[in-house]
Amino acid sequence: MRSGLLLLGMSFFLAGGVYAQEIEINKVFGSELPGAYKHPACIAELANGDLYISYYGGSGEYEPDTAVYGSRQKPGSKEWSRPVVIADTPFYSDGNPVVWQAPDGLVWLFHVVRYGDTWSDSLIHAKISKDGANTWSDPFVLGREKGMMVRSQPIVLSNGDYLLPIYHETGHDREVVGGDTTSLFLRCNPKTMTWTESSRITARLGCLQPSVVQIDDNYLITYMRRGGGYDPRTDGYLVRSESHDGGKTWAEGKDSAFPNPNAATDFIKLKNGHLLLVYNDSMNDRMPLTVSISTDNDMTYPFKRNILEGEDDLAYPFAIQSRDGKIHIVFTSKGRSQVNHAVFEERAITGKAE
Repeated sequence: MRSGLLLLGMSFFLAGGVYAQEIEINKVFGSELPGAYKHPACIAELANGDLYISYYGGSGEYEPDTAVYGSRQKPGSKEWSRPVVIADTPFYSDGNPVVWQAPDGLVWLFHVVRYGDTWSDSLIHAKISKDGANTWSDPFVLGREKGMMVRSQPIVLSNGDYLLPIYHETGHDREVVGGDTTSLFLRCNPKTMTWTESSRITARLGCLQPSVVQIDDNYLITYMRRGGGYDPRTDGYLVRSESHDGGKTWAEGKDSAFPNPNAATDFIKLKNGHLLLVYNDSMNDRMPLTVSISTDNDMTYPFKRNILEGEDDLAYPFAIQSRDGKIHIVFTSKGRSQVNHAVFEERAITGKAE
């Protein structure tokens, strides 16, 4: 399946004569595929160089016909394979997939299954693949506490453990995230495959959908989506927390300097140690889609660029850096009906050579 071109950001000069590199953004899937709903998307680079996109789709967010789909792009190709179902729980809604390849070669699929009327009735399911995401194991459940959900990719800690960001969503109003919604992390020892919970992060409006980076053996930082509703407000910010014991316990979540319209964000560490935050730079709209970069371990973010602007909704960005150094961000648009893929070099944001 050839992806249709959504936007090709041309190279230009920024103020002060700094040269901005192009950002290529393509539509990957849209209305040409069955299922009106396609949201949210994630992306992974597999060991063989394939890029792999997953999303959940169906006739609507809360419909029982939703399933998790996967598609791949071979190295050197511009085409994505037609999406195939990789998880489908009979009679229940599937949601929020995360595909990630561990250092031992296993490919993990984490996703959400909703067992009631709202996402507060969900559990996290997982599958593994031993053949590069071609076939998958039967699903199994990570924990039995209702309301647990996943959205962001794990990281490998300096001691080799895996740290999976998760959150516990509360409330039974589809338009309001409960104020006691918390973020936390599942820590996996890959030798024993045992999973343990970190402490839970509380925040003024609740916090959910954390993404995390490790600065050193003990110091970790997470940014999270705020809770609450979707009415206009003037005090909606991304929530920030940190750990000083390797991710076991976390400080109370505090408002950051970054606005947040009750929408997902992503936060990753680049190979050169720089930190990349992608978010909607607005308190009330999922627009624009903005990337900011810190070169001093989250103290300042001197580099910032809107990678896409307009009237559309640009939702749930998910970011990786591939082995060739390129940054890939997938996000949805057109009322959660279209999956898009942005590719660029870090210098497209900083205006500087790597």
